[in-house]
Amino acid sequence: MQNLPTTLPDWLALIESRHAETHIDMGLERVRAVKERMGLAFDCPVIMVAGTNGKGSTCAMLESVLLHAGYRVGLYIKPHFLDFNERARINGEMASDAMLVDAFNVVEAQRGDISLTYFEFTTLAIMHLISKAGVDVAILEVGLGGRLDAVNVVDADVAIVTSIDIDHADYLGDTREAIGFEKAGIFRPGKPAICSDPMPPSTLIKHAEDIGADLWLIGRDFNYQGDQQQWSYGGRSQRRNALAYPALRGANQLLNASAALAALEALRLQLPAGAQEVRTGLALVELPGRFQVLPGRPTTVLDVAHNPHAAATLAQNLGNMGFHRYTYAVFGIMADKDIEGVIAPMAQYVDHWCVADLPSPRSAKGGDLARQLAALRPAGAKEGDFSVTNFPDPAAAFANAISRAGENDRIVVFGSFYTVAGVMAARKNSLH
Repeated sequence: MQNLPTTLPDWLALIESRHAETHIDMGLERVRAVKERMGLAFDCPVIMVAGTNGKGSTCAMLESVLLHAGYRVGLYIKPHFLDFNERARINGEMASDAMLVDAFNVVEAQRGDISLTYFEFTTLAIMHLISKAGVDVAILEVGLGGRLDAVNVVDADVAIVTSIDIDHADYLGDTREAIGFEKAGIFRPGKPAICSDPMPPSTLIKHAEDIGADLWLIGRDFNYQGDQQQWSYGGRSQRRNALAYPALRGANQLLNASAALAALEALRLQLPAGAQEVRTGLALVELPGRFQVLPGRPTTVLDVAHNPHAAATLAQNLGNMGFHRYTYAVFGIMADKDIEGVIAPMAQYVDHWCVADLPSPRSAKGGDLARQLAALRPAGAKEGDFSVTNFPDPAAAFANAISRAGENDRIVVFGSFYTVAGVMAARKNSLH
């Protein structure tokens, strides 16, 4: 028996070393076997959230409203930006190193000779941690897809699919129909299955009907409307009027908020939440890296947009921000993404590209990106009006953007969680 790590960093290093990051084992048999050995079960309602974009926002809104309604809330959300602990939240606070180490020990003790990936191991540990924390409700964000995601060894009382778009095509398929089927894998017979994508693929609807899930579709079972000042939600049997806009900014947040409120409507007997608690929860919700506008000048926006759907939303949000003389983009992305589809909607807003290599073997090479972006140079652009520069990491790219941007300019950091995390870490270090 090898000596097991006693600190969180050592544990994470061990789990990472066992399974190369580039390898994803699809299939739930191994995870399910370890889950059974662990006796992992929740004695509270479980809300599961899948989707291409909008998962994190929907989870954060649910957490905020339920915390303001006085419930003890467990949240599993990913990935993390600065500390692994961000993935596990109990009552609005990150789990401690000690709690996570204890949970890793439980998984390790029960897995025997079953091999688990980094994601499977940490998912089982965090779900165990939440199940033992005495929470009133557990909110679990699905990682990849849904059907074969490690989270899906648990049965959700309410399942939400936010948006369906093409991302992770190697694993999930390259059509919305194929991806819709994967996401619908978190639905359960007889349980509410909420979809806030305005154009749900037929595969998702058919799967829900085939298994007898209680399907809630936006536009049919729940909806929203809004004006400049406020918005309202209408569900099957519940209306919520005069709501403040969610503190998360951006075009799709009312779709996400409506899905969260539909889930609360479905659970209103177990987890009643009053009008004021809903208003306050939405008004105070926070989620880093989702159209996050930092205080100060030049205006700086952090957004983890890394697929065409998210990039189009980010571009729309930038277009709604008012005039900025120049926009600097700190941009790094994974090589397996639809890079052209991510750049296309952003090109009209970006004048100066600060391209970064990312700390992952899957990262697109900065030199290749720079060549691709140089082709976007507008005809007749003067020396100072357009540029593409390449940097070894997001911190260096951001430092360069800061040094060049005037106070009426703006900086947009996007393309990957790694890009945003690199800039967050650099800012944190410069503040100390």
